[in-house]
Amino acid sequence: MEKKKPVLGFEGVDVSLAGSASSIVFETLRQAIIEGKLPDGTPLRQEELAKKFNTSRIPIRETIARLEQEGFVETIRYKGAIVTAISYKEVEEMFDLRAIIEGEIIYKAVPKIDSATLKKAESFCEKFAASKTPEEWTKYNRLFHCTLYDAANLDFHMSIIHSILDRTERYLRAQLVLSDGMNRAINEHQKLLEFCRDKNALAAKSITLEHIQHAKRSLLKFLNEK
Repeated sequence: MEKKKPVLGFEGVDVSLAGSASSIVFETLRQAIIEGKLPDGTPLRQEELAKKFNTSRIPIRETIARLEQEGFVETIRYKGAIVTAISYKEVEEMFDLRAIIEGEIIYKAVPKIDSATLKKAESFCEKFAASKTPEEWTKYNRLFHCTLYDAANLDFHMSIIHSILDRTERYLRAQLVLSDGMNRAINEHQKLLEFCRDKNALAAKSITLEHIQHAKRSLLKFLNEK
């Protein structure tokens, strides 16, 4: 008899060996969805997940409810919970919102960016350019931008940015692989650094808006061709 291939392509955690089972299950599944280890449409069966995490169904139910609140999961009648696919409308809304928030935050950050922040951002820019995998690209891209944004000291703005990036990261990874997104992003990162060094907040805002709008157009094109 052929051995059945497991559906869930991520490493489980034995939560019986640690406290706060619900939080551990939630963070593990959430990260697996963000990283694309659980693709769109993957069913999240409570019994299977309970075995994978060596726990009862209670923390699994709590986790699915939390993931549904954050937009990562939806429950379909007669099918149960599945990983949610992002829609065109959501992409447009999220990237337009990113443009508004990130344009404002970089404008306010530029006058406050010091040499230490610039040096740190330059390091992430170099690591992004030297990256060989989609996982590294998205990691260093986020670190680069957020290092600059953090200078504005706008924590609520940053929480929204991170939430949007979490929802779209699995698509952006694939989009970068199948488009010219990497080369363009490298050039735009270098321009942004130059504007930050020159304390040119308006130019930094302009290149940030251009950066996000191009990513939106590229991602929508990628989703249309899937």
